[in-house]
Amino acid sequence: MITMSFEPPNRSESRILKVLFSSRMLVALMMGFSSGLPLLITVTLLQAWMKEEGVELGTIGLFSLVGLPYTLKFLWAPLLDRFTLYPPLGRRRSWLLLIQILLMLAIVGLGMTQPAVNPLQVALAALLVTFLSASQDIVVDAYRRESLADEEQGLGASLYVNGYRVGMLLASGGGLILADHMPFSRVYLLLAITLLIGVVTTLFCREPEVAAGTPRTLYEAVMQPFVDYFSRQDAVLILLFILLYKLGDMMASTMTTPFFLDLGFSKTEIGAVVKLFGFWALVGGGLSGGVLMLRLGIYRSLWLFGILQAVSVSTLAVLANLGHNLVGLATVVTFENLSFGMGTTAYLAFMASLTNKKFTATQYALMSSLMGIPRVILAAPTGYLAELMSWEAYFIFCTLCALPGLWLLTRFRGWLAQEVETSGRRLNEAVD
Repeated sequence: MITMSFEPPNRSESRILKVLFSSRMLVALMMGFSSGLPLLITVTLLQAWMKEEGVELGTIGLFSLVGLPYTLKFLWAPLLDRFTLYPPLGRRRSWLLLIQILLMLAIVGLGMTQPAVNPLQVALAALLVTFLSASQDIVVDAYRRESLADEEQGLGASLYVNGYRVGMLLASGGGLILADHMPFSRVYLLLAITLLIGVVTTLFCREPEVAAGTPRTLYEAVMQPFVDYFSRQDAVLILLFILLYKLGDMMASTMTTPFFLDLGFSKTEIGAVVKLFGFWALVGGGLSGGVLMLRLGIYRSLWLFGILQAVSVSTLAVLANLGHNLVGLATVVTFENLSFGMGTTAYLAFMASLTNKKFTATQYALMSSLMGIPRVILAAPTGYLAELMSWEAYFIFCTLCALPGLWLLTRFRGWLAQEVETSGRRLNEAVD
């Protein structure tokens, strides 16, 4: 049973607002933006560029493999847990500043490649972008976990998701609109400059406190996080759940840009709808997801938001029958962003709640690496699947792929529901 507060609603709301508008949440929002922007630079925007250059659909699908660093980032995460590049900035901020500067340069370099002439060069440049982007994610995730109290993780995740999605929208919606009016090389340059927002945030935010018992040797940094994680209940099943929870959603999103273009939508139409309708849907989804988690807890939220994600994927099959229909496109994009914001908020809060602050970067990287597998490895053949099936059949298949993750939730009901039952009460205590 979820613990309910019997205090006047205005006091409860003021407590939530006090946390929501704190400087910690602003940093979570800005760091989310900095993490989200590079992701679709190597997915949606690059797909549109390659399709415009005449690259085959199957090859476009294979390019999802450049996202492998997102699934392997736990391999070098211990280095970021163990070493501090520049002590005056602190462990997290010094790594973050270096990575963000290199990431900006890598994005500019990607924009200078030629997809139709030298796809290998494009792949290598995109791989460098994803490596640096994944490295930034390691540090940002660790920073958010360490700078927020346990009871603030849900709201922190919602602000992070909103910032993340704004960055994604700028790279996809804004990038596609700009690409109708200027060369892709200039689009990539402008997007790289936008990452200065992350650099400024890194320079002015506070370094989180180092938890007692943090590894003092590289051996401890590599071994202890895994020993600690796999000693807990349902450790393997949790990793399997993280792998499968957003499988259908990510497989579908990998091919949405070619799908929309095949239906006859222009890049400007896609960009405008994603930017105008998608933006407000993601803000509403992220914030409402964070607030609902205080009422429902993580377990019920994962169920509700997971179902909404699956339904949103099925609406793409409906759009396949509607064809070139701007109202249909707006409806699908709005619903997808709303459910994405809700689902990702609960998803990230779930992972954050399982990490030990002594090994934040490594343990979170381990779990979030599995989160990236559907988008990278399992999504690699999606271009060929889409060619073999009709678009309608493909998105129905993606909808069915969401079911195994929801089934695994039943294995966690006992301990997870009990663990998050007091989350709302702890939030009230934290802001008193």
